[in-house]
Amino acid sequence: MNEIKNILNDRFEAIERRIVLVLEQLDDEQVNWRPNDSSNSISNLIVHISGNINDRIGKGMNKRPFTRDRDGEFEVQVITKNDLIEIIKTSLREVKVTLMAMNNEGLLETQKTGNREQTNLEIFIQSATHFSEHMGQILYIAKILKDEDYVTTTVPKKKRV
Repeated sequence: MNEIKNILNDRFEAIERRIVLVLEQLDDEQVNWRPNDSSNSISNLIVHISGNINDRIGKGMNKRPFTRDRDGEFEVQVITKNDLIEIIKTSLREVKVTLMAMNNEGLLETQKTGNREQTNLEIFIQSATHFSEHMGQILYIAKILKDEDYVTTTVPKKKRV
């Protein structure tokens, strides 16, 4: 189980690193920009990731009181880039600390999420996937906004001659 925990922890580290690298390229207006009225801003996506962490990890695993307003996570709101960096770092820190401190029995404990029971391990795996999906949206919005000035968070593609 330790190897699985290490793999998941590495994934959460990469998600945090890449989101922070993208946020550092943007200004406050850009992180709150929506492509259209039915799409989310980067700030909405980060607030949503944080809400998910607070609900599944904070409340579900760490027994911390929390009442989630999932619909509110997607309302128009203005949050500074620096606040978003702090939100994502704080939220993912809780995920990583909780994951690495959990023993095998804890990973196999269940909690009700939505209409079904899931083990904590399933929730960590699902969270890594869920956060990666939203990270992709965040990166895509940043690429739209930055165009040629966008700096990749992974391996740069080769320039064509």
